[in-house]
Amino acid sequence: MRSTISLLVAVVLCLSTIARAAIPEPGVEGPIPGNAYMTAPAPEADLKAHRYTEEEFFLSGTARRFTLDGALPEDGRARARPSDTAPYRTRLLVRRPANPEDFNGTVVVEWLNVSALSDGAPDFGYLHRHLLREGYAWVGVSAQKAGLYGMPGRDTPIKPVAVADPERYGTLEHPGDAYAFDIFAQAGRAIRNPDTGVLGGLPAQRLLANGESQSAFFMVTYVNAVAPLAKAYDGFLIHARGGNAIPLSGIRPERSNPDYYNGAYRIREDSTVPVLTVQSETDVITLASHQARQPDSDRFRLWEIPGAAHADTYLLKATASDAPGTPVATLAAQLAATDQIMGTKTELPINAGPQQHYIMHAALHHLNRWVRDGQAPPEAPRLWLADTAPATLAKDQHGLARGGIRTPWVDVPTAILSGLDQRGAGFAFLFGTTRPFSPEKLASLYPGGKDDYMARFTEATDAAIKAGFLLEADREEIIALADAMFPAIDGAD
Repeated sequence: MRSTISLLVAVVLCLSTIARAAIPEPGVEGPIPGNAYMTAPAPEADLKAHRYTEEEFFLSGTARRFTLDGALPEDGRARARPSDTAPYRTRLLVRRPANPEDFNGTVVVEWLNVSALSDGAPDFGYLHRHLLREGYAWVGVSAQKAGLYGMPGRDTPIKPVAVADPERYGTLEHPGDAYAFDIFAQAGRAIRNPDTGVLGGLPAQRLLANGESQSAFFMVTYVNAVAPLAKAYDGFLIHARGGNAIPLSGIRPERSNPDYYNGAYRIREDSTVPVLTVQSETDVITLASHQARQPDSDRFRLWEIPGAAHADTYLLKATASDAPGTPVATLAAQLAATDQIMGTKTELPINAGPQQHYIMHAALHHLNRWVRDGQAPPEAPRLWLADTAPATLAKDQHGLARGGIRTPWVDVPTAILSGLDQRGAGFAFLFGTTRPFSPEKLASLYPGGKDDYMARFTEATDAAIKAGFLLEADREEIIALADAMFPAIDGAD
C-alpha cells in the first residue's frame, strides 16, 4: 500500500512539473500595418521578386523566469525549473513564401542579435539566398530587452527598435533578459499554432531555432536548460558561440571580466533534438569555444571553418545587395577586402573569404534533413591547435589554419585568410584579416596562371561538395566568383 501511495505521489509530482513547464499560450496581434524596423532590412524588391512577403506581429503574455540550483553545469545537463513571472509584449518579424505551394514546411526562427543595442539578423544575412530558393519561412524574434530599448548610458549609431519608431513600438514591454528564454519558447508556440496567423496559414512542420554571436551564447543556455522543458523547437543551428554560456539570469559578465568568453559549457549529450554548431577561427580562439569542444554524437555536430572570421565582408557588406541574379562582378566587388567598415578603420584588410556564407547554406540544408528524415550531417574534423598557451591555431606552409572543414579558399589560396590578429576600434577584433599573396608567390603556386588556379579551385570545390560541406546549388556561383576575384587583391605577403 505504501509503495502504491509513493508511486501516486511521484506521478502527481511529475505531472505537476510537466504542467509548470508547459509553454504558456501567448497572445498574437497582427499583421501590424506599416513598415517594420530592422537595422538591416531585407531589400523589399528582393523579397517580392521571389514571391516572399514580410509581416510583423506583436507577441504578448506572461513570461517565466527559469532557475536552477547552483551554476550551469559544464556538461550541459541543467535541471532548470520555472520561477516567477512577468508580463511582456514584443514583436515577431516574419518573412515567408506568399504562395503556400512554395513553402517547404520548415521555419527558421532566429533569436535576433542585440550586440549593436538594436535588433539585427546576421544569420538571415548569411542564409537568405538559401532560404529564398528553398522555400523556407523565417521569423526573427525580439527576445532581448536591449534590442527594443538599448542600454542606459550607452549610445550607439543604430537606434533601438522602440527609440527608432516610438509610435509603432510604444506599447512594447520587456521585463528583462531572465525572461528572454521563455519569450523565445512562446514565440515557437505561436509560430507553430496555425490559428495565430503568424505564417499566414502555412502549416509549420518543422521549427529550427537559430542564433548567431551573442544570441548563440543565449542559445547554448536555452538548449541545455530550457529546451528539455519547453520542447518548442525541433532542431538548433548555433552559430559563432564562445566557450561560455549566458546564465539563466540573462546577465553576462562585463567584457573586462576574463570569464566573458572563457568557459567549457558543452551541449548536453541527452538532447532529444539535433544540434549543429558552426564556428569560425575567431570563435574557436578569440571567443574560446575550443574550451567547450565535444565529440559528435547522434544528436550533435560541430563544424569549424578554417580561414573564416566571426564577421567578414560577406556579412558586413555583400549581404545587403546579394540576391539571386546579382551579377558575379557586383558580388566580387562587395566581397573585396577593405580596412574601412561600418565607420571603423582596421589595421589590416578584414576577412574576405566567402566560405562561411556557403557553409552556412550547407549547415541549414543538413539540419533540416536531419530533423525531417533522420539523416545526420557529415562529421567534420576540428581545427588543429598549436602546442602553445594561450591556445592558437596550427598553420600550414602558407600561414593558413590546418584542419577543420576544407574548402577551396584555403586549399587553393590566393591570400592568408584568418579570423585572428585584427586590430581596431569597437568590434574590429571580430572581423579577421586578409593578407594577399604577392604576384611572385601566386606565380609560384600557379605556374599555369589563372587557368591553373581555376582547375585546382574547381577540383577542390567538387571535393567539398562531395564531402557535404558545400552545396551543388552554389557550385556555379562559387566557381564564377573565384574567376572574378583572382587575384583577390594586389599586395605583398
